[in-house]
Amino acid sequence: MRRYIDIGANLTDAVFKGIYRGKKVHDNDFHHVLNRAFEVGMDKIIVTAGCKDDITEALEIIKNNDKLYCTVGVHPTKCNEFDSYDNPMDYLSILKAFIDENKGQVVALGELGLDYDRTQFCSIETQKKYFSMQLELATETNLPLFLHSRNCASDFIDIISKKRDDLHGGVVHSFTGTAEEAKLYTDLGFFIGINGCSLKTKENLEAMASIPTEKLMIETDAPWCGIKNTHAGSKFVKTKWDVKKKEKWVEGSTVKDRCEPCHIVQVLEVIAEYRQEDPDELCQQIYDNTQQLFFPHCER
Repeated sequence: MRRYIDIGANLTDAVFKGIYRGKKVHDNDFHHVLNRAFEVGMDKIIVTAGCKDDITEALEIIKNNDKLYCTVGVHPTKCNEFDSYDNPMDYLSILKAFIDENKGQVVALGELGLDYDRTQFCSIETQKKYFSMQLELATETNLPLFLHSRNCASDFIDIISKKRDDLHGGVVHSFTGTAEEAKLYTDLGFFIGINGCSLKTKENLEAMASIPTEKLMIETDAPWCGIKNTHAGSKFVKTKWDVKKKEKWVEGSTVKDRCEPCHIVQVLEVIAEYRQEDPDELCQQIYDNTQQLFFPHCER
């Protein structure tokens, strides 16, 4: 059976409890979501956290399941939270404490980086300031990076390059850039994370196909970034589940437009078919890549 590691799933999102925009629509089906993932060969899931509250909830989610891990960091769109402290270094100290107190469960520093598509949430200067500040934790903790990059390649690479000697590897997740950008990241030693958002257009598929297999990782970014029928990659999807609208959810069904970790199978199918690679061999290589970065001391 193929083995998967989902490097980025937002399992703290309320939709996995049946809550959409603050309204309870259906029963909490979190355990069904996990079971579907494990049934397809999911070996580990890294729960993405992007602020202090996310981290607290993520640690609660993973504490009783040895297949779940999490990140610690502040998402670029939430970097204003640093300025809510009289001394922003106090927030950094809180992040460091989360890491120190949960060794073995926190496997990456992130989600951090730059997002110039959503500067309405946080200014470019604030994002750059606290991206750089958070990278200091990489030196102190020896953790790899779980990175976010949107329409910011020049500044992103400039900041990362200055800290390169102090870093311990990482992955640029949910990649939607060009083949040229992918090469810039892999030349710096980073892996590239591919999900449904990375497979929307022909240009996305071409960029994905340019990435060396030994630099690939896969993810769902659940509940976002599912592969939709309008996406260029959708014609390569083979595996499907029973789907209901959220208002008509029944136990055992997936929810329309709610991506979940089991959908990592579809991500692999699109990648393998478009690249014309054997899916079993590709899956194993991606699994090994992920183990190498995030779980170097785990048995394979």
